[in-house]
Amino acid sequence: MTDAVLARLSALNLTLPPAPAAVANYVPYLLTGDLLYVSGQISRAGDGSILAGRLGADLTVDQGREAAAACALNILAQAQAALGRLDRIAQVIRLTGYVNATPDFSDHPLVINGASDMMVDVLGEAGRHTRVAIGVAGLPAGCAVEVDAILRVAGT
Repeated sequence: MTDAVLARLSALNLTLPPAPAAVANYVPYLLTGDLLYVSGQISRAGDGSILAGRLGADLTVDQGREAAAACALNILAQAQAALGRLDRIAQVIRLTGYVNATPDFSDHPLVINGASDMMVDVLGEAGRHTRVAIGVAGLPAGCAVEVDAILRVAGT
């Protein structure tokens, strides 16, 4: 069966990166029943480089949105690894986004829109989700954004 989501990625001129390996004592994803939990994915570009920096100091909101979009692509890469086909994603239930930001930065939701928009662009209505956008004092490897996900899965 053809994966319609991969076709949509291609139409958007996007390439799914390899699923990042876990870097500590956790698993990158866990499928239980019809829910797929994807561990936090940092703002790592497809070439392996980390989109690093702090919003409100080093990075603009647009750069933060790009970082969040990279996180979303990494979430989809993990889903591909877990499910074999992205068209098994029935619904993105929740995204939790963490923004590496200065204490006075307050546009966390605008940054995490990069991940939200990516999910809707790639998955259509199945990409609409609940969400949290949180500012934090630091993230792994100095990355700008980290996003985790809960996805509802259909089919086998």
